[in-house]
Amino acid sequence: MTRLLLLSVSAGAGHVRAAEALHAAARSRPGIEVRHLDVMDFVPAAFRTLYTDLYIKLVEHSPTTWSMLYRIMDRTPPSAPLARLRRAVERLNTHALRKAIGDFAPDAVVCTHFLPAELLMRERARSRLRAPVSVVVTDFDLHGLWVVPHMAGYFAASDEVAFRMQARGIEASRVHVTGIPIMPAFGEALERAACAAEFGIDPERRAVLLMGGGAGLGGLDEVAAHLLSIEADFQLVALAGRNAKMLERLRALAMRHPGRLVAQGFTDKVERLMTACDLVVTKPGGLTTSECLALGRPMIVHAPIPGQEERNCDYLLEQGAALKAVDATALDYRLRRLFEEPRTLAALAGRARTLGRPHAARDVLDRVL
Repeated sequence: MTRLLLLSVSAGAGHVRAAEALHAAARSRPGIEVRHLDVMDFVPAAFRTLYTDLYIKLVEHSPTTWSMLYRIMDRTPPSAPLARLRRAVERLNTHALRKAIGDFAPDAVVCTHFLPAELLMRERARSRLRAPVSVVVTDFDLHGLWVVPHMAGYFAASDEVAFRMQARGIEASRVHVTGIPIMPAFGEALERAACAAEFGIDPERRAVLLMGGGAGLGGLDEVAAHLLSIEADFQLVALAGRNAKMLERLRALAMRHPGRLVAQGFTDKVERLMTACDLVVTKPGGLTTSECLALGRPMIVHAPIPGQEERNCDYLLEQGAALKAVDATALDYRLRRLFEEPRTLAALAGRARTLGRPHAARDVLDRVL
């Protein structure tokens, strides 16, 4: 029996979802015992608040500050005093995690966030962990924090990310282009009418899916209200994720627009929601956009988080799989254009499908195992 350990960090939903995708893919393989641990479940509450809640507040309320920090951390070498201090603080707060890893005694480890990769790099250097450790980058860009030395494998979302890895000194033989791991369900053939019926969507009418990531960011209720003001015949499905307050506001909005808006909270059937819709309006998170690409869903991207999501946005635009709305007026224009030009919508969908890697989780596991 091979013991596979997956480590994620719930700073944003994407890192956890990538690990969950790997977990789902591994469970279908014989002879594999797989375990997924969220690092934040093994740290003191104060550290968890600083690491996750502060990140969410920064990107939502002070994106300029986050953008500055993103650039500074990208340029800071690992040997710099501040970088060494950061890693020391992380080590002091992760004793319970290291114990849990030791108790499981994995044969291989895959990290979908750089924090556990950095911790285990040190453990391996001191011969306290013998299992090979790999890292999966969950965006279409490479930030310096992901370049953790001495990993057994580095998994990239695209050829350009792999090129950037090598440019930062990672051996080409350890770099693999697999795409970002998403749930196996995104690789299945789904029937639109059945998927639409599950959520009260009319499969005969155009439907637009509005997403704001797992935390429901991006002023979803305001964006939804603006979309509903557009004079066009379409249904709007707004996905609030785990943001209960946002879901409440969306449901109130739906009551004022009967038959036009479906307000949806967290669901583990996103692939079925996407299948029931013609177009996705979303923040360009790495996991969400990878899911759209796998299903061939065209996108209008908006409100990117400075740094990683801006880079994701650039990739999608360059590849012809999405349009970008810089403000509400642009969103109005883009949506009207796509409804009036079905060929443009179809071209975006075709390009998305070409870029999609629905079996990324399987391909990562093939390498790791």
